[in-house]
Amino acid sequence: MLTDSDMGQSYSLNALQKENELLKTRIQSLESLLDHFPAMLYTHQNNSKTINWCNRYMEDVTGYTLAEMNSLGLDFFKKVMHPDDFELAVIAQQSFKENKNVFGGVLRFRKRGAENWRWLTGIAIPYSRDEAGGVKEVICAFVDMTMAMDTNDQLTEAMLDVMRRKHEDLISKLTPREKDILKLTVKGLNNKEIAAELNLSRYTIETHRKNIRIKLKVRNTTELIALARKVGYQ
Repeated sequence: MLTDSDMGQSYSLNALQKENELLKTRIQSLESLLDHFPAMLYTHQNNSKTINWCNRYMEDVTGYTLAEMNSLGLDFFKKVMHPDDFELAVIAQQSFKENKNVFGGVLRFRKRGAENWRWLTGIAIPYSRDEAGGVKEVICAFVDMTMAMDTNDQLTEAMLDVMRRKHEDLISKLTPREKDILKLTVKGLNNKEIAAELNLSRYTIETHRKNIRIKLKVRNTTELIALARKVGYQ
């Protein structure tokens, strides 16, 4: 004959079993969702660029299994990324070592054995940190822009807007005097003419122009003017 204690223990066991089954169902549902999510999702060790986990979609799109990605380390990115874009993987790695909180952009990749390159857009953020507070793991999400793009006009405008904002951020780093010199440069004035306009020495203008090029990351006056016009300088 079952005692109240036995019945209580039986009820608790049944409740735990039901809770465990419910938890398994939720985990399976979440795993299925991640595997079918139309984006490459993965985490990697920042120091070694070794991929720890990825969804099945990423395996299908790249043609590499998780085990292969893991064993290749940084070489995996070298195999799937365009040679001109591979440096971005190293830059991202270094930026997180310097405690950058987010790294995003676009790059080209191709599936194992494929000939054509495809464009990805994505973002990476710190996922876990070590005892010293440094970035240990990074979580990334990348979407294939060429897979199904039904809004071409919006894509073009979006990219232009992103570049405008990037250029505006660079311009904002200039001092008021540097902005004055930039405006006059865009109008076509040379160093001597700008010096006369601002009542400064030609040497001072040359120094400012050099600093402006460094801050805006341009190599010459042509690139400088082109960038300035993209943010509204006329």
